[in-house]
Amino acid sequence: MSSTREPEYIKLYKKMSDEITSGVYKRGDRLPSKRTLADNTGLSPVTVEHAYALLTEEGYAESRERSGYYVSYGDGQYRPPVNAPDAPESAAKRQHTKAMAALDLPGPAFHFPAWARIVRQVLSSRQERIFERSPYQGHPELREALRDFLARSRGINCEPEQIIIGSGSDCLYERLIRLFGRDNTFGVESPSYSQIARIYRAGGAKLELLKLGVNGILTDELARTSASVLHVTPYRSFPSGVTADAGKRREYLNWAAAPDRYIIEDDVESEFTVMRRPMSPLYALSERGNVVYMNTFSVTLSPSLRISYMVLPPALLGRYKTTSGFYSCPVPTFDQLILAEFIRSGEFERYVNRVRRLKRG
Repeated sequence: MSSTREPEYIKLYKKMSDEITSGVYKRGDRLPSKRTLADNTGLSPVTVEHAYALLTEEGYAESRERSGYYVSYGDGQYRPPVNAPDAPESAAKRQHTKAMAALDLPGPAFHFPAWARIVRQVLSSRQERIFERSPYQGHPELREALRDFLARSRGINCEPEQIIIGSGSDCLYERLIRLFGRDNTFGVESPSYSQIARIYRAGGAKLELLKLGVNGILTDELARTSASVLHVTPYRSFPSGVTADAGKRREYLNWAAAPDRYIIEDDVESEFTVMRRPMSPLYALSERGNVVYMNTFSVTLSPSLRISYMVLPPALLGRYKTTSGFYSCPVPTFDQLILAEFIRSGEFERYVNRVRRLKRG
């Protein structure tokens, strides 16, 4: 149920997206005009326009000049061109590349005095406790701060015991190989961040490279793969810049509806989206509890920080503790406490909002 605190355009967006995904409006159908919808709902045309802008950004609808809005959400059968990764850069990708190069993160958006204040605060309040050994899954304070942040920003509801802290994503990829086993085949986007495939191969995992289209892994590739674990970066795949729209995200979840299939969702950099409302992660959309959510502060803050994390669905916790639960957390307690306070104080979200404003120009 929508919160009464939500803006009206968000409530309308949710209602329209639910009607599209449930089949009330089918792919290619013309949606009501802004004026008609405003009259029927009692909302202003501006509110309706904002809702339609969100539907368009997330891939539920498309705007056609002098014609209106049409449903673009597919039934899982959308087949983008095979050569899409080699197509000219999209305007969004060019904007993203230019903005990130100009920012040289953390750079001008990062408030170093706030970080310094938090370092001093943690030193003063914790003293010798900063030398204590971290619990194997990570310090409880950081995992609690991440739980609250994910609920606020990504719609992910989880418990701290589901969160695993690692020293960079590489560390977590290795643990995922142990979690799912080398007998399972991992499907990876092609092209993708080269380190993903390297680590899976180095760990002895079976690997399949699945070609990307304009909005994610091609439908034909998903249909033919023998993979039982799909590793995807729906927000923006590197180096192609491909973003999975709402239809493709639903297609991934439909693929994972078969028995013994899992998705690893690498949500790197999603905090910096310029969309009014970030697209929901697969973890939050999944009804089967078979999505592992991953993210890293190596991109949002600095590679030198070397702190990443993953959220395991409850059903995988027991298996994780058996396969990797005995490995120590490789991130120093002091660093975890600083980051926990940086998030808890609201400084991290203020920093993210500054970056988003800079990216919008």
